[in-house]
Amino acid sequence: MVLRQIRTQDKVPMSFFKKNETTAGDKSSVSKIVKKIESHQEWWGRWLYDSLWFLSRTFGVALFGFRLRMVERLPKTGGLLVLSSHQSLLDPLLLGLATNRRLSSLARSSLFTFGPFASVIAALGAVPIDRNASTVTAMRTVIQRLRTGAAVIVFPEGTRTASGQLGDMKKGFALLAKRAGVPIVPVVIVGAYECWPRSRLVPCPGRIRLEFGAVITAEEVESLSESQLAERCITSLHDLDRLARSTQRGHVLH
Repeated sequence: MVLRQIRTQDKVPMSFFKKNETTAGDKSSVSKIVKKIESHQEWWGRWLYDSLWFLSRTFGVALFGFRLRMVERLPKTGGLLVLSSHQSLLDPLLLGLATNRRLSSLARSSLFTFGPFASVIAALGAVPIDRNASTVTAMRTVIQRLRTGAAVIVFPEGTRTASGQLGDMKKGFALLAKRAGVPIVPVVIVGAYECWPRSRLVPCPGRIRLEFGAVITAEEVESLSESQLAERCITSLHDLDRLARSTQRGHVLH
């Protein structure tokens, strides 16, 4: 029986190979098309991001008195976790305006259901997160994005502040950074809550300031435990928040 099966398999018609050759050629063509589409999306994304960055920066300075201070330049390449306080819906935009580097922010997966809008936010680097999925699944999505070299914004408070002050922070960001092996830059935003609190439908003019802390290198991230890393980052955010508020009022902390 076995010999008969082997012999039968040995007598494969030439049409089978021709069909496979065609299939391989089709796959190659499809692969080229996919790469071309991805290249087009990347080009479109860069153009759209750069255009909106210029327009929004001009608008932000004029309307919100946008100001920022950095202790050091952010890494130009490689994965980076941007750990930020969360004051308003303006925050992802403000963080993007603060650096020439393209930043990715987390977005509800439901926002990707409408084709044209999905194309725009995907081109801008949004990371789809399914709120109905498990936390583990969401974390894997972020870790994968960080490992591909993206700079991803994470809000440890989880939601916008209800009072304008820093809220309680979840420590899951430490696990993200350690698993992805990427540096962390802490940053606080002050003034955005006054410009666009939850109670308002549209933002109003004001003064917004961003204060960036020192980058915690990938080596430092690896050397610290999750709890040590989380405490260091949270302490840094509170220190930066006090400094930003003092500077905004015209005082300088020593």
